[in-house]
Amino acid sequence: MSIRRITNSLTAVTGVMAPESYHSGMPSRAFACVLRLATAVMLPVAGLMLAVGIAHADPAAWKHEGWTKTDFSKTRIGWHEILSGGPPKDGIPSIDKPIFKSVVDGRDLTDKEAVIGLAIAGDARAYPLRILIWHEIVNDIVGGIPVTVTYCPLCNSAVVFDRRVAGQVLDFGTTGKLRNSDLVMYDRQTESWWQQFTGEAIVGAFTGTELKMIPARLESFAEFKARHPGSKLLVPNNPNLRDYGRNPYVGYDGASAPFLYRGDYPKGIEPMARVVVVRAAGGKVHAVTLELLRKKGRITIGDVELTWQAGQASALDHHEVAKGRDVGTVAASTVTPDGRREATVYDVTFAFVVHAFHPSIVIVKDLPGH
Repeated sequence: MSIRRITNSLTAVTGVMAPESYHSGMPSRAFACVLRLATAVMLPVAGLMLAVGIAHADPAAWKHEGWTKTDFSKTRIGWHEILSGGPPKDGIPSIDKPIFKSVVDGRDLTDKEAVIGLAIAGDARAYPLRILIWHEIVNDIVGGIPVTVTYCPLCNSAVVFDRRVAGQVLDFGTTGKLRNSDLVMYDRQTESWWQQFTGEAIVGAFTGTELKMIPARLESFAEFKARHPGSKLLVPNNPNLRDYGRNPYVGYDGASAPFLYRGDYPKGIEPMARVVVVRAAGGKVHAVTLELLRKKGRITIGDVELTWQAGQASALDHHEVAKGRDVGTVAASTVTPDGRREATVYDVTFAFVVHAFHPSIVIVKDLPGH
C-alpha cells in the first residue's frame, strides 16, 4: 500500500510533501525494510480510516460537505460502498484548460516514462502520468470530440471517455471519494457521481448512464513519439503547483494489498498483480494477467488481439516516475470488416479491481494446453 497516501492525505490539496530523504541514497535493501515496516504500521491506520469513512457515508453528511446539487434519491449502489479518500471535492484539481507543446520539446520526459496516448481524427496528444498522478482528470477537446482523460493511481486505471451525454458536454472533477479504491468523478453540470473504472454514473441525475470509452494507449513516451511525430504533449499549467516527476505513491504497485479497499480479493492471484482488461464483441469483458501476455508477447481473446513490448516504466514504483521498473506497453486491436486493424479499448489495472467490478470474470493466468 502507499505510505504517503495515508500520512499525507491532504497532499493533493496543499501540494506540500513530506521530505523523501529517507529514500534518497538509501540502499535498496534498507529501503525495502523501511517499506515493510511502514506498511505494517500503516495497515491498522488504514483500517481506522475505513471505519471513519464508512461512518460518514451518507447523503446528509455529504450535503454538509457541499454536495447540495447532487440528487441522492437516485443511486445504484449502497452508501457504505463510498469512502473518503482524504481530499475534499476538487481537492485533487482536474485540468480544465490544458496546455500543450510539441513532443519534440518534451525534454523533461525520459523515453520510458508512461503517457496516455490519444489520437482522434489526426489529432494526437500525449498525457504524461507524471502530471495525471497529481490531477487524475483532464477535460479536453481532441479531434473535435470533447473528452475526459482519466487516471486513478490507486487502481492504475487509465481510461478516456467521450464527455457528451444527452445532448450536452459534461465537465468532470474529482469528488475526493473512492469506491473499491477507485476514483469517483463528478460532472459539474448535475454533480452526478461517476465510477472512473467503468464510466457509469452511480449517484445522481445521470444514474445508470454510461460514458462511451474511447480507445487510447498507456505507452512509453518513446513509443508515442514514434507513432505520432510532430504531435502534442500535455505540460503543467503551473510547473510549480506540484512536484511533477515525483511519485507520491512510492512502492504502491509492489505492495501486498491495496489502499482503502475492503472487498474480497480474487483467488489464485495476488491482488496487486497487473491485469489487462478488454471488451470484446458484444461488450463481453475479458481479463488476462500482464505476466502471461509478457511471456507470450501476443494473445488473442475473442476478437481482440493483445501485444506486449518492453520499454515503459511503472509510474507507481520508484520515487521518481522516470525510474520505475519496466512493466512494458500493451496494445489492443480488432480487425474491421474491410480487413484493417484498429485500436480498441483496454485497460491495465490490478487484479483486485477486476474482481471488485467484475466478480464473475475468471482472470486468465495461462492458456489451454500450456
